[in-house]
Amino acid sequence: MSEVTYEIVQHDGGWAYKSQGVFSEPYPTHAAALKAAQLAAAEQKVPGAAATIEFEDARGKWHTETDRGDDRPSTSIKDVKG
Repeated sequence: MSEVTYEIVQHDGGWAYKSQGVFSEPYPTHAAALKAAQLAAAEQKVPGAAATIEFEDARGKWHTETDRGDDRPSTSIKDVKG
């Protein structure tokens, strides 16, 4: 199982959460960014329906896989103030 971490950081004149190198929109307060990160982390754990996924790799070859929908990552929050 994979792990997704949401890190609360100062960003763009306010606060944001960052995950896998991507920042959320800025929030005016640390508390607002923390709440948004908690919601995002909770949503990440919700299972979905099984789905067929098709994708092209770097060499131009197409692949088809089935995503069971219940293989959700564990999540954590890293808080610089916490």
